[in-house]
Amino acid sequence: MGTARIGALLGGLALAFGLSLAGPAHAEEIKIGILKSTSTGPIYLAVDKGYFKAEGLEPNLITFESAQPISVAATGSDIDVGVTAFTGGLFSLAGQGGIRLIAGYAQNVPGFKFDAFVVSNKAWDAGLRSYKDFANHVYGVSQIGAPPHYELALLAEKYGFDFKSVRIVPLQSLANVASALTGGNVDASSLLGSGAIPLIDRGDVHLLGWAGDEVPYQLGAIFTGTKTATEHPDRLEKFLKVYRRGVREYHDAFTGADGKRADGPGADEIAGIISKYTGLTVPQVKQGVVYFDREARVSEPDIMHQVDWFLKQDLIKQPVDPKKFFDDRFIVQMPKP
Repeated sequence: MGTARIGALLGGLALAFGLSLAGPAHAEEIKIGILKSTSTGPIYLAVDKGYFKAEGLEPNLITFESAQPISVAATGSDIDVGVTAFTGGLFSLAGQGGIRLIAGYAQNVPGFKFDAFVVSNKAWDAGLRSYKDFANHVYGVSQIGAPPHYELALLAEKYGFDFKSVRIVPLQSLANVASALTGGNVDASSLLGSGAIPLIDRGDVHLLGWAGDEVPYQLGAIFTGTKTATEHPDRLEKFLKVYRRGVREYHDAFTGADGKRADGPGADEIAGIISKYTGLTVPQVKQGVVYFDREARVSEPDIMHQVDWFLKQDLIKQPVDPKKFFDDRFIVQMPKP
C-alpha cells in the first residue's frame, strides 16, 4: 500500500474516531421546562458534562417563573418534559388525560433544606413567630394550588391552626412572592431554598423552618404531555437515561450512604456547576440542595394523597386515574408499604 493511501486511511480513521467521540452529527432537540433552582441540578450537570449530546439530544432549557405553567406547556407540546413540583394545575390536566408521569423528582425529607417557611420582618415584629401563629395571617403563593399552598395545609393539619382562616394570595411568580415578603405585603410563605437563602442571609425575612423537617412529602415528578408520550417515546427514553445518570451523580454528591445530608467526593464540582446556572454561591447551593431518590422512583400513595387533597379542596374537578397518570413504560415506583 502506498504512503499516500496509508495516510488517507489513517486520516479517515482519525476522522471517524473523532466523530464517534463527538456523538451523533444531528442531535435531536429536547425542550425541558425548569425552574432556576438547586432541584434542577441533575439537569444542569447533565447539560454541562455533555450527557445529552452523548445520547444524540440537544437540550433546550426553558426557564419558567413558577411551577404551574410548566404543566400547561407540557400538555400543549410547547415543551417535551417538565422538571418541577406538583401543582393543582398539573393534577387538573392529569384528570383530563393530558399529563403522564415518567420519573421521580425531588422530595422534601428531613435534613435537606429546600423549601423554606419564611416570615416577613413586619409580621415577625408583630408576633408571628411559630407555625401555630399562621391563623388569620396572609400567605403568599405563586398560584393557587402551587406547592406552598399544599404545604400550608400540611402545616395546619400538624399544628392545629385554622387553615381556612389564612388568606392565601396568588402573586403569579416566585419572584413576586419574595418581593411581597420583603415589602411586608404578605406575612409568610414557603420559598425555594435557592430564593430564600439569600433573603435569609441578608436579614430580609425570618426563617421558621424547612418543609423537609416539618412536612416531608414527594415534591414532584418528571412529566410529559400525553401527545409527546405517544408520539416520541424514543426521545423520552433517551432523556430518562441522561436524567437518571444526572440524578445518581447529584444524589451521591450530597447524600450519605444512610440517606442523610452529607457532602460526597463530587460535592464541590457539582455545586460549582449548579452555581453557574443558578447564580447562587457554592455555599448557598450546598445549603439548599434537595433529596433525590437515587433511581428517580416515585411514591404512588404519596402522590395520590396529594390528588385526594386537591379534590377535597375543590381545586381540581376530576379524579385522576393512576393507571393513565403513571406511564408504566418509563416510571419506576417505590415499594408500597
